[in-house]
Amino acid sequence: MTNEDTRQRIAELEALAEKAYDEMYEARFPIGCFADLKDYFSEAIGTAERAGLLDEANRLRRRLEHCKEVYRKQFSN
Repeated sequence: MTNEDTRQRIAELEALAEKAYDEMYEARFPIGCFADLKDYFSEAIGTAERAGLLDEANRLRRRLEHCKEVYRKQFSN
């Protein structure tokens, strides 16, 4: 996989994670969307790390942590 392909795959995974994040607010049971977003971010982070894109991996990790905080505050009882 070329560097460009890797970056494109990371962007695709991040977009899927953000879509799942948005869908959490519309879902009757947001836990499924939350699980999806964690999976997509985890895959994107792993892809970035394997490609040596450590700044990108750290950025994605921070975004994932933010999403987890939002979920805990707004959706878990």
